[in-house]
Amino acid sequence: MVFFMKTSHLKGNSEVPTAVNITWSSINYKTLLTWLPKPTNYAYTVEIFGSRTNIRRKCIHTKETVCDVTDIILENVKDTYTAHIVSDMLSNIDDFDEKLYAASPEFTPYKQTLIGKPTIQNSMQNGSKLIVLVQDPFIPSTSPNGSLKSIRDIFKDDLEYVLYYWKDKSSGKKYEKTKSNQFEIDVDKEENYCFFVQATVPSRTENRNSLESKVACTSISRNILDEYQFELFVIIGAAVLVIIIIIVIVSVAIYKCKKEKAAIVKEKTPLNDV
Repeated sequence: MVFFMKTSHLKGNSEVPTAVNITWSSINYKTLLTWLPKPTNYAYTVEIFGSRTNIRRKCIHTKETVCDVTDIILENVKDTYTAHIVSDMLSNIDDFDEKLYAASPEFTPYKQTLIGKPTIQNSMQNGSKLIVLVQDPFIPSTSPNGSLKSIRDIFKDDLEYVLYYWKDKSSGKKYEKTKSNQFEIDVDKEENYCFFVQATVPSRTENRNSLESKVACTSISRNILDEYQFELFVIIGAAVLVIIIIIVIVSVAIYKCKKEKAAIVKEKTPLNDV
């Protein structure tokens, strides 16, 4: 998740502790505010200010130190927001005008929310074509028909995908880009390939790339002679060499035996038989 922190700005009764370490955490527009410390005899209320949005209060009089503000920032993801974490004295809890508060840094969801992992929905290798279908990461919002919206509903044509691919058992990577959710690239039809995808928003200056998807690989059947051709040649060559060596050794041994036998017979033959 992404973190943004800022020193507190204080107002009101200095006897009441104020929030510190105020942090925006946002991924796929799911956005939380967190802070410290845990309250004791007081509570917190979160006030959200936008340059184009009316003030909104959330997590009113909470004893927690986290507040989900996703619904507010989704109303206008291109707006820039600031949060006031108000410290509420329980004895005067409804008087917002005299409360002590700490201000967060600014946060622009469109530019700063992290993009989660895209999903490889389907892939196939058809001859010399590798086809990969990508599923957009979802966001915590639904369309009128009840289906979940995705990051494409927000980024639209500003969203691109990059496919990194390489031959199986090789380390040399290539890549292709697309503004759609489908890749169709030329590959060697006799080779298996592994690949992953990454979403990117080129207009951003920070948090431009998403997390990487899981790696997937194709699995085309290949003739075992093609796959292990070199190994087979080595094995066959070694076997032939061993056989030749054995033949030579046996031949030499037979020749020596015959020679020694002939010498023995000659020694045992009487002189008068010569």
